[in-house]
Amino acid sequence: MTVVELEHIVKAFGSTTALNDVSFSVDRKRIVSLLGPSGCGKTTTLRIIAGFEEPDAGCLTISNRSMQGLRPYERNVGLVFQDYALFPHMTVAGNVGYGMRHRGMSRSSIPGRISHYLGLVRMSDMADRYPRQLSGGQQQRVALARALSTEPEVLLLDEPLAALDAKLRVELQVELKEILGETGSTVIIVTHDQEEAMSLGDEVIVMNGGEIVQRGTPAEIYDRPASRFVAEFVGRSNWFVGRLFESGTPGIQVMRTDDGLDLRVSGTPTSVAAQEVCIRPERIWIDQDGARDHYGSNDVNRFSAVVRDVIYLGPGINVYVELSNGRRVLIVEQNRGVRVSVNDRIRVGFLPTDCHIISQRHIADVRNTSALTCPVVGDKSVSSEPKPG
Repeated sequence: MTVVELEHIVKAFGSTTALNDVSFSVDRKRIVSLLGPSGCGKTTTLRIIAGFEEPDAGCLTISNRSMQGLRPYERNVGLVFQDYALFPHMTVAGNVGYGMRHRGMSRSSIPGRISHYLGLVRMSDMADRYPRQLSGGQQQRVALARALSTEPEVLLLDEPLAALDAKLRVELQVELKEILGETGSTVIIVTHDQEEAMSLGDEVIVMNGGEIVQRGTPAEIYDRPASRFVAEFVGRSNWFVGRLFESGTPGIQVMRTDDGLDLRVSGTPTSVAAQEVCIRPERIWIDQDGARDHYGSNDVNRFSAVVRDVIYLGPGINVYVELSNGRRVLIVEQNRGVRVSVNDRIRVGFLPTDCHIISQRHIADVRNTSALTCPVVGDKSVSSEPKPG
């Protein structure tokens, strides 16, 4: 069942178009990440769903009910702000119970519900503390419990882990995913952090310039990016530009690159002459003493190279090599015994199936200029300070 549906949403602030015909839906109990750079429109999308902004055109429904003209407190939506926005004069228990009291829930049921949600976020023993006595991660849990306690139809998370340090952020990604899974909430997460978007979301919607440029599972977004923008924003890539020719092997094409390399790539014939191919750096291996010869196929791409730089990052090692034609390539190796040094002469390889062809055609299936308008509910207006981005 679809819970949230946006149809042809348009929003402008003066001469700046923040959202240009944005449409997507979110099904019940699904977690969707809105991912993109600053100014791409993801925060504006969140504010429209929450009720802090009204779209200039288009329709927003939650559980098949139009949200046109409804104020934030009239929508059954929970919101966790980037800075958590806890009330400093209230205890943890007071913060969690605040929303329930204002939603008119039975006073006798509130203490039990507070206990339940604090238990859910592993904060039961801190009910009497104040926000100033909590760490950033603990405040994040309290803000989440407060938002969940009103049992919203939709939970909105605005950069939920951005205020935390890197190590704690990684630890809480796993915990937050577990908590959201236990509650069965319908969740929309806004983030510019690709790892956060992919670790938390069942699906990822990538935005740029006020438009949706791709939607898919984390694996689809990473392994089969629809454009160069998506490939470069979500992870790192090595790029080759050239023309495709038949190889004589079914399902395999030969790309003659502009700088003189012949790559064997997996794909079907195309009428587009010039193509771009991206290869993720972790998909390229370093041959040492024939260790990878078990691939044994003539279709495997193998090249001579010289190591130009080695950067040790602990779990992984970034190796920058120069191929025989002068092209620089990044290889990411797991820290499991591969040892190379600057100026070593090596061989590198990768499979045709790891070469992803980026189509040059414009992605038209996310655009439709016929704007819809929802019926107005009463004569209520939403007052808020407009913020693009």
